[in-house]
Amino acid sequence: MKAVGVKGHPVLRSTITTFTWLISIIFFFPVFWITLISFRAEKDAGTFPPTWIAPFTFENWTSIFQKGAAQYLINSAIASVISVSLVLLLAYPAAYALSIKPIYRNKDVLSFFLSTKFLPPIAALLPLYLIFKNLHILDNIWALTLLYVTMNLPLAVWMLRSFLKEIPKELVEAAELDGASTPKIIFQVLAPISLPGIAATALISFIFTWNEFLMAINLTGFHAATGPVYLVSFITAEGLFFAHLAAVSIVVSLPVVIAGWVAQDKLVRGLALGAVK
Repeated sequence: MKAVGVKGHPVLRSTITTFTWLISIIFFFPVFWITLISFRAEKDAGTFPPTWIAPFTFENWTSIFQKGAAQYLINSAIASVISVSLVLLLAYPAAYALSIKPIYRNKDVLSFFLSTKFLPPIAALLPLYLIFKNLHILDNIWALTLLYVTMNLPLAVWMLRSFLKEIPKELVEAAELDGASTPKIIFQVLAPISLPGIAATALISFIFTWNEFLMAINLTGFHAATGPVYLVSFITAEGLFFAHLAAVSIVVSLPVVIAGWVAQDKLVRGLALGAVK
């Protein structure tokens, strides 16, 4: 008996399509509702039951930037962009040494890198706070940036190692026969080939850094606070700033969404390149 797929059942195909659209709408509805609330006055934002029609206003958006949202976003951008750049600069040669040209006891080195990710961040918070305090670098954006480098470096090394292991070693051997130095092999031969993997690693590191909250809230004050810290400043038990909170949520989330949308092709290709075959 010949098997008939989904294409042979119009009713089943329509049911699956309808169900898929329904799930998509359910997942998208919170984003739609937050966006809608951000253009309402505070007195109309927190009503229960919620009202669908209310006066339209830009008051919340102008208010959050008048209260210094730009400085928090700049701090997030500095910490994210610089830390990701340093992570890639350090992680790529390390991944090369753990994959293409394995160093002595490379598995132990990789295990050490991964073991650092098993430690809950909250367990390291008090020692880090004391170190920052004794070095007088609390509320310092550059110190926070270096901390993010150390937090993302193990994951970046592990991801880039997976990508580089998929590249044929014959390419490296051919480059060596042509007299290419190790830095030239790493940055001019292998880097262009593994660009999707680098983009995937950069995007994931950027997302982790931009969304990081625990260290930022405890190791910064006003001058070095990031976007997520500014976001929680509008959270109250009474829900007094619900409309402002909705506007800040969109502003803080937008860079990550844009970065993911721009790099989605390279992200998919990069994750496929590093997948276990």
